[in-house]
Amino acid sequence: MSNPKGGRQQPTPRAKPSTPRVPTAGDILAAAQAAVEAAQTAAGQALDSAQVTATTAFDTAVRLPPASIQLAAQLPDLIQSLTTAVERLNSTIDRLDRTLALAEPAFLAYDKMLTRLESLTALGEEVFTRLDKLPGVSLLGRLTGTRETPEPEPPQDKSRRTRRK
Repeated sequence: MSNPKGGRQQPTPRAKPSTPRVPTAGDILAAAQAAVEAAQTAAGQALDSAQVTATTAFDTAVRLPPASIQLAAQLPDLIQSLTTAVERLNSTIDRLDRTLALAEPAFLAYDKMLTRLESLTALGEEVFTRLDKLPGVSLLGRLTGTRETPEPEPPQDKSRRTRRK
């Protein structure tokens, strides 16, 4: 290496490699005491945490009203009943699905027939409206009794006199 002045720099003397230090009895005792203190602190914290958990669990168990305890006791039976109901519902849905599959051709026939019936009804209404326009048909209908006569309106009450101003 060179010096900024251009000269050579003297190498720094290296420290002699030292042998690893052997701990003394005091060092071992101090380390053991520190480990004991750390273990006592951890055990104390664990004990405090367990005590808080146990207290909370006890408080929760004591605070539960009897009705909640009864409901919790009935849960397995309720779940069993619900399972049975779901199984019955599934079998009913399967039966309904099979029935609808068998009835589908009938529904298609009804749909075709329904459109024809609608067109036939519309044609009948059109025939009646055209017949009503023919002269003398309304009189013929009243004479034969096929057409109802319009009821006359009830007379209005004339007991009140209108005032003129």
